[in-house]
Amino acid sequence: MKHFSALDDPEYAAFAWARYRRLMFGMVGFSTIAVLLIITYLYLTVPYIPKLILVMIFIGLMFTLLLMAALMGLVFLSSGSGHDEAVIDFDKDEA
Repeated sequence: MKHFSALDDPEYAAFAWARYRRLMFGMVGFSTIAVLLIITYLYLTVPYIPKLILVMIFIGLMFTLLLMAALMGLVFLSSGSGHDEAVIDFDKDEA
């Protein structure tokens, strides 16, 4: 018995991926603002912090936040499209 996902429909898949891209663009903007605020706070409060350290903190935080957003976005995409239900569970008896 073959199970189908909503992502098998090209029209719905285009809609779902567009929604995922919109989420990612929003997270890039939000993450950039949040990390810049953190970097500004560190620059103003920590005396004699090297600028290279601030750049490394910026890169590390951005990578971490965007990786988290990408993975959570894929979870929402999979769950929202019914892709999770289309997976065959061989441990379950299907009549």
